[in-house]
Amino acid sequence: MSTPFLIFIVISAVVLLLFMVLKLKISAFIALLITAIYVGIISGMPLKEVTTAIQDGMAGTLGFVATVVGLGAIFGQMLESSGGAESLAHYLIKKFGTDKASWAMVITGFIVAIPVFLDVGFIILVPILYALARDSKRSLLYYGIPLLAGLAVTHSFIPPTPGPVAVANIINVQLGWVILLGIILGFPTAIIAGPVWGKYISKKIYIVPPLEFDKTSEQTFDENNRPSFQLIALIIAIPLFLILLNTFTGLAVDRELVSQSIWTDTFEFIGHPFSALIIATLIATYFLCIRRGMDKQKVLDLSTKALGPAGIIILITGAGGVLKEMLVDSGIGKIMAESMANSALPPILLAWLLAAVVRVTQGSATVAMITAAGIIAPVLTEFDLNDPQRALVVLSIASGATLLSHVNDSGFWLVGKYFGMTEKQTLQTWTVMESIIAICGLAFTLLASLFF
Repeated sequence: MSTPFLIFIVISAVVLLLFMVLKLKISAFIALLITAIYVGIISGMPLKEVTTAIQDGMAGTLGFVATVVGLGAIFGQMLESSGGAESLAHYLIKKFGTDKASWAMVITGFIVAIPVFLDVGFIILVPILYALARDSKRSLLYYGIPLLAGLAVTHSFIPPTPGPVAVANIINVQLGWVILLGIILGFPTAIIAGPVWGKYISKKIYIVPPLEFDKTSEQTFDENNRPSFQLIALIIAIPLFLILLNTFTGLAVDRELVSQSIWTDTFEFIGHPFSALIIATLIATYFLCIRRGMDKQKVLDLSTKALGPAGIIILITGAGGVLKEMLVDSGIGKIMAESMANSALPPILLAWLLAAVVRVTQGSATVAMITAAGIIAPVLTEFDLNDPQRALVVLSIASGATLLSHVNDSGFWLVGKYFGMTEKQTLQTWTVMESIIAICGLAFTLLASLFF
């Protein structure tokens, strides 16, 4: 298979995917499957092997992703329904004071988005933004941009949010490294895109809070009896701590810093993402819901409700795994890897560019991340990267998939609607903020790659 034909296959596959999603309005799940089948057939795979690759790719991906994303969704639903997000925001605003509330909002967004989807976190916290803007007479953007930056960075960078979980699984990297490096690189990114950019743009564009917006999520908690900040922070920290414990225990055993024993096996077991999220979800369910008087049937209904949006992401991720499997089984991945190994572009930059192109053209960050991961995964085998280096590739994909949110992204319209902005104002504020995240994320990732 010649290099020009290889390039044609990859480019035509991306064009086909974008055509189906944008022009024909076909579900991303179906479009990714059709694209994978196209790659298999055009590369000369026997038809029987094409269907086998679909099955293997779907099974290999979903075994991990479905469990983590499903548990993470229920975990986040318990936090949302208990009023935990509001509790975090109010506590931090009280500690920072109104004058420095933009810092409180970026920290709130950064923490809340670990268990809660970005759009849900934004909707349940937006009334606090309105109150802050009215009380201080500042532009809504002064507080809103920092909150959005915190939410957006964590949503893209830090598991157990679906995007980085899916990408980490497709390119085979431990979640602990993605969490650790995501926090280290994500927080300065959120500060630049949040308080720094928010302070500047709020002086240029004055946005008054809209008069009224109903919260679209059903409130199931008592406004005067929210869980404490300490409890919420502890519960959110539990799965992150356990997963990191697993990562560092495994690293210590591999490097013979400690010998393998029943204790190291236990730490690795409870720190596996499955065990860590089961523990965290049970603790959240008991302390945030049952212990606070929520009916057990209501808890069950909330758990069921949480799995709806998660199911869509799980299926799209599975289809991304199929695309990866097709590239591997067809031999395209190996040829791509060998040609890319001689390329001047480092894997981090290549991964960022792939995600950015798909993101800008079709809008969905999740689809962009999964598509880029599926294409880049076979390439990484040639570079012999260790886990931290692979984690940096995950973060570069996440950064690229954040670039230039515009009219084809649902987040663009959500923010514009709740802030009462015109399309031009949304481009000048939200779109620039997302692009700052993408560029800073790439810059910090490339910088970090010098040390790993």
